[in-house]
Amino acid sequence: MQICNRAEAKLWNDMANYFIAAGGTGGHIYPGLALAESLKKSDPQACIYFVGTPHGLENQIVGKAGYPLLHLKIGRLNRNVSRLERIKTLLQLPFSFVSALRWILKYRPKAVIGVGGHASGPMLLMSSFVGTPSVIWEPNAMPGLANRWLARHVDLSCIVFDEAKNYMRGREFQNVGLPLRSEIEALAKQPVQVSDASSKLKVLIFGGSQGARGINRVVSESLEADRDFLKDFEIWHQTGRADFEDLKSKYEVAGLWGKIQVMPYIEDMVQAYRWADVVVCRAGTGTLAELAALGKPSILIPLPTAADNHQQKNAEAFLREHAAQMILQKDLTPQSFKETLRELRAHPEVREKLGQNARKLFQPKAADKMAEAVLNLSS
Repeated sequence: MQICNRAEAKLWNDMANYFIAAGGTGGHIYPGLALAESLKKSDPQACIYFVGTPHGLENQIVGKAGYPLLHLKIGRLNRNVSRLERIKTLLQLPFSFVSALRWILKYRPKAVIGVGGHASGPMLLMSSFVGTPSVIWEPNAMPGLANRWLARHVDLSCIVFDEAKNYMRGREFQNVGLPLRSEIEALAKQPVQVSDASSKLKVLIFGGSQGARGINRVVSESLEADRDFLKDFEIWHQTGRADFEDLKSKYEVAGLWGKIQVMPYIEDMVQAYRWADVVVCRAGTGTLAELAALGKPSILIPLPTAADNHQQKNAEAFLREHAAQMILQKDLTPQSFKETLRELRAHPEVREKLGQNARKLFQPKAADKMAEAVLNLSS
C-alpha cells in the first residue's frame, strides 16, 4: 500500500491525488476504504487522502488501512444534539470552508468524493466552488438533509436505491450499489452454511461501529435473568466503547464474564461474520450490504432516531424479500429477543431461506463501479 505524504502530494505531474471525505461511523468509513482500494487498483499512481474530523472513528481505522487522514474541525448540526453544540458548529463552519479550500488548492485533487460524515459538506462545496470534479455517494432510499442539499452542487450523485433520485436535485445519477471491502466481497462466493437445530446457535450482536445502548440493555438483561439461555447459544457481543465498562461490570457480577465474548469494538468483522450463524444488528445500508454479500440470516433492529426513519425503511425492504426478520426498538424486550432466537435455532430451514434471499440482494463489484465513475469524471 502506497502511503502519501505532503511532499509526495506536490508531485502533481507524477501522481493523481484524490480526496475521500468519510467519517463518524463505520457505515461511512468502510465504503470509503473499499472505494480507495478500487481506485488504487485502477490507477496505481493514485494518492488518496481521507478527510474527517479529529474525534470520529476514522482516526482509529483509516491510518491502519495505510491512508493519510486530514482533519476538518467541524461538529454536528443534527436536531438530536444540544443547541450549544449546534452554535459551536456554526461558528466553526467558516474555518472549515477555508481549510477545505486550502487543501484543495494545495493538493489539486483530480476528484473529491463525499461518502458521509461531517467533513463531506465543506469538501464538496469548496470543490464545486473551484471546479474540481465532485462526487457524492448516497446509500439510503431516503437521503439525509445534507445530501439532498449537496446533490445540486456536485457533478455526480452515486446511489444505491433508485428511489433516492426522487429526493435529490442532482445533475447526474449513477446506481453503483454499496462498496464493500474486498475481503467481505470475497466471501460472497462461498455457499450459505446452516447449523442444525441440535447445535448451539452462534449469535453475533452489534449496533454499528459505535454500539447501540437500546440493544445492549436488552441483551444484558436477557442473559442476566436467564443463564440457561447459554446452553443453546453462543454470544459474541460488540458493545461500543461507551457501554463496555458498564456491561463488563454487569456480566462479572452475574458470573457471565468469560462465558460470552464481549468487546467494545470488533476489529476483524470478517472473522466475526464467518463465526456467526445469525446476526442481530441495526439496519444501516452498509450492514445490510454485508449481510447480503455473506448470505447471513439476521434480526434487524432499526435505529428509531435515524433521519427520516430510513433504517426501518431499509429493514422493510429486506422483509419484503423474506431476507431478514425485524424487531422494532419499541418491541424489543428480553422476551421477544430470546423467543426470536429460539425460533430461529429450532428451524434451520428458515435460517437457510433468509440467508439465500439475502444473498439475492447482493450487488457485486460496487466499489469498482464507483471507482470507474470517479475516474471517468476526472479524466
